[in-house]
Amino acid sequence: MDESGRRFGAAAVAWAAGGAGADAAAAKARELADGVRTVVLVEGDSDRTALEALAGRSGRDLGAEGVAVVPLGGATNIGRFLDVCGPPGLGLPLAGLCDIGEERHFRRHLERVGLGTGLGRAGLEELGFHVCVADLEDELIRALGADGVRQVIEAQGETRPFRTFQGQPAQRERPVEHQLRRFMGTHSGRKALYARALVEHLPPERVPRPLERLLTHV
Repeated sequence: MDESGRRFGAAAVAWAAGGAGADAAAAKARELADGVRTVVLVEGDSDRTALEALAGRSGRDLGAEGVAVVPLGGATNIGRFLDVCGPPGLGLPLAGLCDIGEERHFRRHLERVGLGTGLGRAGLEELGFHVCVADLEDELIRALGADGVRQVIEAQGETRPFRTFQGQPAQRERPVEHQLRRFMGTHSGRKALYARALVEHLPPERVPRPLERLLTHV
């Protein structure tokens, strides 16, 4: 994988964070921006992992194509990254992915930087921003089905930890789909691990619409 997109993303993250290193990060991001065709803004590392894994299944290398997938570290940071990468900053073409609960943050800041007015879901999609219902894990679980996800968990050697999790008082009466979704967020790095593993097990015809449409856009 071409690492220029990752280097650009790291510089953009440091620039957006502000602080003592922001000026140097801004200079680095500007230097690397010439190799960036599109910036895809996503909420976290699991979203980036899923997109890159799904693209790889089609023989695409997003980094080599000049597509930089940049995790925001939380949807509420979208404004800072639009200021860095969008019209107020580098003026690069943008796309993105968010959870339905965070859609309002994306819509408000896209409008603030002049990328639309009165944006609805269709308007967001025209810009290249797509919404997961309810989030990436939910999309992948529904696409693969509970039994399919349990097979992936077994392949990862985590059937016993998952059963222990299911036995917790707060989880016992919840639907298995909810248990699966919550389980993926219990340890640091587990969301990204399962984002890749679930994508690798998805039949091509069952790729979630937000992921499919986003990759088609970029």
